[in-house]
Amino acid sequence: MAGIQWSLLSICLLLFTPGVFSATFTITNLCSYPIWPGLLSGAGTPQLPTTGFALNSGASTTIPIPTSWSGRIWGRTLCSTDPTTGKFTCLTADCGSGTIECNGACAVPPATLAEFTLNGANGLDFYDVSLVDGFNLPMLVVPQGGTGGGNCTATGCVVDLNGSCPAALQVIGATYGSECVACKSACETFGDPMYCCTGAYATPTTCQPTSYSQFFKNACPRAYSYAYDDGTSTFTCASANYVITFCPTPAASQKSSGGQSEIPEATNISSSSPEATIIFSSSNSRCSTTPFLFITTFIATLSVIWQSRHLN
Repeated sequence: MAGIQWSLLSICLLLFTPGVFSATFTITNLCSYPIWPGLLSGAGTPQLPTTGFALNSGASTTIPIPTSWSGRIWGRTLCSTDPTTGKFTCLTADCGSGTIECNGACAVPPATLAEFTLNGANGLDFYDVSLVDGFNLPMLVVPQGGTGGGNCTATGCVVDLNGSCPAALQVIGATYGSECVACKSACETFGDPMYCCTGAYATPTTCQPTSYSQFFKNACPRAYSYAYDDGTSTFTCASANYVITFCPTPAASQKSSGGQSEIPEATNISSSSPEATIIFSSSNSRCSTTPFLFITTFIATLSVIWQSRHLN
């Protein structure tokens, strides 16, 4: 039993000791307008040096990422500061903190999300781009310098879906005439368990793609389109740095580009497995738990395996 305890302790120390297998995220804005990236760390994972900042058109910033970090990144748009109250708000993907820093709050849907767990099972990074909470910006995630495993495939949604968003899902900017500034998910729009994969639809068998989720999937085959869309949407790499680009080139509309035509091979993770959950600690109650691997689940699984093999 003591050997088991020391083995698990060694794993924990390896995974959570600062400075081991650290990475960098380079966040680039190729949109023709400024954006305000937001960052949220998963529960129990190291915090980042920033949780939100302004990024002008054409600008980039590089952020050091702690060992075994897990969390999400998104872009806020059409932001301003009230001259009277000093409150900072954004028309899309606002985190509700009232400041440029999100301070532990997540994006209010609709928002395009990049999700990561670094140094997870078998030392692999797991990452995806999710449209489960809707879409507000084109986004591309590209691993760089990855070695030793995983498919290291670029993923994202590089087309602007706002112009072709179904009428029922459109978010219209009040000061922007009839322009659609973001595209909601069917779950956010209708609240129906069939679209939200809740209640009687809370399993991979009962929750199936809908015409609304297929709109997102057809345009962006590599991105998550609904909660159990793991098979073609989760990717892996090892010891990589990551470039997250908003409005990547070509940032064409869905109608002109036809979307992404090729679906790469994704990581085979079942949505019903314990490796398909990410937990967020946030002051915003609207944070969703999009299916994704979270490192504490991995450690708990190892504990069960060790105990079953050595105590029986």
